[in-house]
Amino acid sequence: MSVIKVNKLLDELNKMFPDIKSDLNYSNTFELLIAVVLSAQTTDQRVNSVTRKLFSRFPDPYRLANARQMEVEETIASLGLFRTKAENIIALSKRLVSTYKNEVPDNLEDLLTLPGVGRKTANVVLSEGFGKPAIAVDTHVSRVSKRLGLTKSDNPDKIELDLQEYFPKDKWGKAHLLLVHFGRYHCKAQNPQCSTCPFNEECLYYKQNLT
Repeated sequence: MSVIKVNKLLDELNKMFPDIKSDLNYSNTFELLIAVVLSAQTTDQRVNSVTRKLFSRFPDPYRLANARQMEVEETIASLGLFRTKAENIIALSKRLVSTYKNEVPDNLEDLLTLPGVGRKTANVVLSEGFGKPAIAVDTHVSRVSKRLGLTKSDNPDKIELDLQEYFPKDKWGKAHLLLVHFGRYHCKAQNPQCSTCPFNEECLYYKQNLT
């Protein structure tokens, strides 16, 4: 486990990102769920560029459930894997209508039954949409966690467990956002900004590559 004190990590990241929030645009849990599903293997900025039109045409599960796939594909065509994503968001909307009374479920087990929804997506919805303690592990969180010694694993489920042990439960949601932004804008996969990083003394990547 990392030698970084949890308070130091959170304090420094809060200084770097004082007004942190999701980069995805949404106004309710349904829009959040759809946006996160669409965000796989693409940028949040690109997702935001299509969801305004998507949500104006299909603003709730009922209308998206009854949409023609070609209409949805045309709306999100600038995204990678748009055909699969269109199929998934229509199918998950049908399940929301038929099983969950047009509402997004607020627990992990039910969220994971929705087409196109994996553990990362479910945890984002739980944390950001419902304010429940959850840590979503994406590529940014995985990379940062390994570099800083918060985990030794490549398995997202094990990384999630390691982070749950490291951070206080009431900080899980905030910690997820901080790690995502740190990995996205500072501790990047290529050319990380090590010269201005407050964690050089503890960072395994820095020690192995730059000292």
